[in-house]
Amino acid sequence: MPSSLTLRTLRALLAFAAVLPAAAFAHTGVDGHTHLNFMTGFLHPLTGMDHLAAMVAVGLWSALAARRAGPELLWGPLGFAGMLLAGALLGLQGVQIPAVEPMIAASLLVTGLLVVSRWHVPGIAAALIVGVFAVFHGLAHGYELAAAPNAWAALSGMLATTLLLHLAGLGAGWALRSANVWLPRAAGAAVAIFGVTLLAQLA
Repeated sequence: MPSSLTLRTLRALLAFAAVLPAAAFAHTGVDGHTHLNFMTGFLHPLTGMDHLAAMVAVGLWSALAARRAGPELLWGPLGFAGMLLAGALLGLQGVQIPAVEPMIAASLLVTGLLVVSRWHVPGIAAALIVGVFAVFHGLAHGYELAAAPNAWAALSGMLATTLLLHLAGLGAGWALRSANVWLPRAAGAAVAIFGVTLLAQLA
C-alpha cells in the first residue's frame, strides 16, 4: 500500500496538473512583451508554465533514460537549448512559421510521455526529438523580443534560464531514477496531461 507521504505527493501532483491550464501560454502576455535586459530575459521562461514544464521535462527524461552518468545526459538539454536559440533568432528576424502554439503544446505531451516511458534513444536522436519542439519555443520568445530594446541581452538571459531548468530536471531525475519509480512517472504524466489540455484549448 502507498504510504501517506506518497499519497500526499500524488495528490499535490494531480492538483498541480489541474491548475496548469490556468497558466497556459503565460509567455504571451505576463511581461507585456517587454524584455529590457538580461534579467528580464532570465525571468521570462519562468513566467510561462508551458516553457518551464517542457524544459524541466527534458532534463528529467535525459536523466531517467540514461544508462550511465556521462555525456549522454547532456544530449537532450543541449539539443533543446541549441535549437531554442536557433528558433529565437528566426523569431527576431520575423520569420513566420505556422502552428507555433500547437507545437509548444505538443512538446509537453511528447516530453511528458518520454519521462513516463524512460525511452532510451541514441544521443543525437534525443537531441533531434526535443530540438524539433525547441525551435517553436524559441520562435515564441523571438517574436516577443523582436521589438524590444536590448533583445540580445534578454536572449542571453533566456538561454541561461533554459540551461538552469534543464539542470534542475537532470538533478531531480538522477536523484529519483533509482530511489522512486512512480514519482517521476506521475510528474511526466502531469506534463503530458498539460499538453493534451492545451491542444484541446487550441482545437
